[in-house]
Amino acid sequence: MPLTRLNSEQLQAATAPSAHNLIIASAGTGKTSTIVGRIAHLLQSGIDPKQILLLTFTNKAAAEMLERVAADFGSSIASKIDAGTFHAISYRWLKRRDGRVMLKQQRELKTLFRSVYEKRSFHLLDGENSPFGAAYLYDQYLFYQNIEAVLSFEEWLVRTHEEHSRFALIYSDIVDEFETLKSRYGFLNFNDLLLQMCSLSQELELGYKEVLVDEYQDTNSLQARVIEAMGAESLFCVGDYDQSIYAFNGADISIISTFEKRYSDAKVYTLSKNYRSTAGILSLASKVISHNERIFKKSLEVTRDGDTVAPKLLIYDELFNQYHSIAKMISHSDTQHSQIAVIFRNNSSADGIETALRELDINSKRKGGVSFFDSKEIKAILDIYTLLVNQDDMMAFIHVVEYSKGIGSALAKELFVALQRVGSGSLLQGLFSPDTTVSDPFGKRVKNHQLGLFDDYLELGSAGRFVTLDLPKKLFANPILKHPRLNKESVFMLKELYTLLQKLQKLNNPTDIVKKIVDSELFKIIIESISRKRSQLKDGSIDEKLQLESKERIARKCVLLIELSRPYKEHDRFLNAMILGSSDLTQGEGVQLLSIHASKGLEYKDVYIVDLMDGRFPNRRLMSQRGSLDEERRLFYVAVTRAKDRLYLSSAKYDKIRKIEFVPSIFLYEAALLKKDENYRALVAKDSSS
Repeated sequence: MPLTRLNSEQLQAATAPSAHNLIIASAGTGKTSTIVGRIAHLLQSGIDPKQILLLTFTNKAAAEMLERVAADFGSSIASKIDAGTFHAISYRWLKRRDGRVMLKQQRELKTLFRSVYEKRSFHLLDGENSPFGAAYLYDQYLFYQNIEAVLSFEEWLVRTHEEHSRFALIYSDIVDEFETLKSRYGFLNFNDLLLQMCSLSQELELGYKEVLVDEYQDTNSLQARVIEAMGAESLFCVGDYDQSIYAFNGADISIISTFEKRYSDAKVYTLSKNYRSTAGILSLASKVISHNERIFKKSLEVTRDGDTVAPKLLIYDELFNQYHSIAKMISHSDTQHSQIAVIFRNNSSADGIETALRELDINSKRKGGVSFFDSKEIKAILDIYTLLVNQDDMMAFIHVVEYSKGIGSALAKELFVALQRVGSGSLLQGLFSPDTTVSDPFGKRVKNHQLGLFDDYLELGSAGRFVTLDLPKKLFANPILKHPRLNKESVFMLKELYTLLQKLQKLNNPTDIVKKIVDSELFKIIIESISRKRSQLKDGSIDEKLQLESKERIARKCVLLIELSRPYKEHDRFLNAMILGSSDLTQGEGVQLLSIHASKGLEYKDVYIVDLMDGRFPNRRLMSQRGSLDEERRLFYVAVTRAKDRLYLSSAKYDKIRKIEFVPSIFLYEAALLKKDENYRALVAKDSSS
């Protein structure tokens, strides 16, 4: 049974009386075993499995814990336990209540937000500061939802961005209109799931006796409110304040640090026996993290015996020599490649090591940068496919047509609504068989000078200005071509969309459809737009070599998507697998290339941490935004404690391409791998003055 496999510290925590229990589980101390042991204790104490809720930060983590419970209690018992992420649990409850929840990904709703934003004329307000861009304002709104429970968005903006006070009313109105549109179309984002869960928890009658929370140090204010809304008498929160690394996403370390103050019956248990790393690795990690304020007293105890290899510092004269040398070390290593991880703080670091490994024909799997399914070209293919299956998907339409010159998200949304209007509610009918008697498919526009809205007058043009484009007759007669902001490039884009969707309607096989999209003139327009942006230099010119390389990378991704489509015979199953299951699909195998955030919770025999230079790690740019040196130090601690047997810390002195000289990371000094010198004293002075 799970409880018999626990050490004394784990057993004491797992069998704690029902109360508000906090378990400080440092790296490698067996937090998962303790959580599984707690569930076993609850079941053995007669708690109905339906009255147990397990909240995790990934569905994979929840599934793995339930598998371990099932091994001892059977799958019929384990399956009754409610387990999953905050969002997954909220989604299930809301779906039970309403039956239909239309969840949209953030990128889609960001496009909708931008369409609202673009109707404002900020230039009517003179002043020194420029307004936030649409994407940044949207991110600020999501961040606000995660951390603020009292102030309105306008009040929060005035308090946190005083220099933007004169825009606050417009910003707030954009948010109000955005929320109105979401409500009208029935769209929900991930934050909405949690907000609705908080407001509806009593009505839903959840009935949990105990809520278990994994990675408690990474909870934000909104997630903390969800935990409270569950109304359980007993909490079992497991976390480590030294591994709190999600401040950029609103994670609030004070939630774990104030646990004893917030709950009168709080009990704190500490797990100190490390089963993962050698003494040298743990000693190095402890030296560095001790420079952060200690919230709870703790010390790690090494349990591993035998000969060990001390952590090794690698210093190179040049940045890319570093990557090539590490790749050679890996090529000569006896360690299985899947047990080797290269951990990076910046995506550019991963690009360098990935290229070096590829030159030596060493396979790698990258996690933490821009994934295959998040790349613009793959999204575009899937958006076009989506329009064939779900013509009501306004976001997919906007994503596709805004690749055309002259069409922004605001105009794209107007065209979508207009096509539905001339198509009796159907986008495809609006394209292929429009009602040509509709004189003005765009309707009236709102006017409000104070909020920066455009005038309500829209002077319609004539489709005759597009006669040279050789449009299909039904498209040429479409009333939407009267929009005055349409130009020849944008109408040509609509023509190619019209042509492609007609061809796709005759196909049923997902592979044939993806091939047809990839070979279409429409996709060529999209590729040209994407590759130009990726190859644009700072002076605005296009590097033709970079553009060609970009097109080659796009072509390779298209081939991979075609291969991924082959097992599928149905539209819905293919799209669901690509969109909902994309996070489980990976490219390549072998050496693991991981951002620090992606490495969390994993362990490897050999770990290389690269680019340990000031500015790169710690990352000064991110520190100046929402980070801090303490957070960067916690990131370093997480990276180091992924290593089981061998740890390599790598640094370079010079970047020959950018002609930049580097100073070693302060963490190398704190780890006592470098003697404290003038560089160290300069770093300390810089941090103390910031």
